[in-house]
Amino acid sequence: MIGRRLKIARAASGLSLRDLSAQMEGRVSAQAIGKYERNEDMPSSGVVLALADALGKSVDYLLSEDGLELEGVEFRKKPSTSAREEAAIEANSLHFLERYLAVEDLLQLRSIDWDKPRSAPYPVSDLRDAEDAARSVREDWGLGNDPIPQLSELLEERGIKVLSLALENIDGLAARVSRGSHMAARVIVVNKDAWAERKRFTLAHELGHMVMSHPKDMKEADCEKAAHRFAGAFLIPADILRAEMGSNRSSVSLGELFALKERFGVSMQAIAYRCKDLGILGPRAFSSIFKVFAKRGWRKPPYKEPGSLDGHFEEPKRFDRLCYRALAENMIGESKAAELLGISVRDLDLRLDNPMG
Repeated sequence: MIGRRLKIARAASGLSLRDLSAQMEGRVSAQAIGKYERNEDMPSSGVVLALADALGKSVDYLLSEDGLELEGVEFRKKPSTSAREEAAIEANSLHFLERYLAVEDLLQLRSIDWDKPRSAPYPVSDLRDAEDAARSVREDWGLGNDPIPQLSELLEERGIKVLSLALENIDGLAARVSRGSHMAARVIVVNKDAWAERKRFTLAHELGHMVMSHPKDMKEADCEKAAHRFAGAFLIPADILRAEMGSNRSSVSLGELFALKERFGVSMQAIAYRCKDLGILGPRAFSSIFKVFAKRGWRKPPYKEPGSLDGHFEEPKRFDRLCYRALAENMIGESKAAELLGISVRDLDLRLDNPMG
């Protein structure tokens, strides 16, 4: 039946039922499309073609069936985020996972299963527990206290599919993806247009959601604070920061924060927050350095701190590599590779001819 795929494709396009009907120039009504999505009626072959064209999908996509479902979705979002925006990002995540798993099947690769840390899920009822959870993940994954050079690559190696999408009011999400008899996949989505330091923090934040469990009565705001604390602790281990800065400081210079930024790959503001969390900076010193950040214009978009990482630094690359491999081994043609990558054949040719362009 076409219903589920049609609903996902429409949500991914950000269209309402009426919007989709208008895209089809009124060929079918919004009410009819609603019936197709609920599998109460089946469109004719001509209508299926029109639906596929309006949604920018292939007919094969709309008519194929799969068992993928998002579960346990955790958003890092602004309060103004609409239900439609959430539905669109969820639908795009599923569509990405379908393509990711399809190219793994083409290459006859065993999909990397989620390498869940041995002690997860970690029960977290306060911020100190989140600190301990981050330390335990590092221990379980054998990371020691070293800075993590590329977090997206690490997460992909551990079986988490990482997706980068252009988002407006959402920084990221984490979810499980059920897929029939297979182990549930894990996916993290980050904002493609965010600055690289923020992407890294969002990746760590969403990892925190994956590995921590909270009491049922814990407020959402407190869950988010715990994920923030996890991210800071995961990216900047307490022992290393204290060794670098000492245990109690009355002030800190921009030069010192900049050197730490280069080492850990996080913003100077995140380092200052981490110092506050650990008691290295007291309220007065913390307030003082943030006044400097504000004066320099670093507290507002585009957050142009000095020494910012390249915007492509934390872009996930494994899926692209698999697509290029399938193309090179003649398992797929250029049109299929371009479809999987979500680009035109012309753009694919440009990438292949000039990888650095």
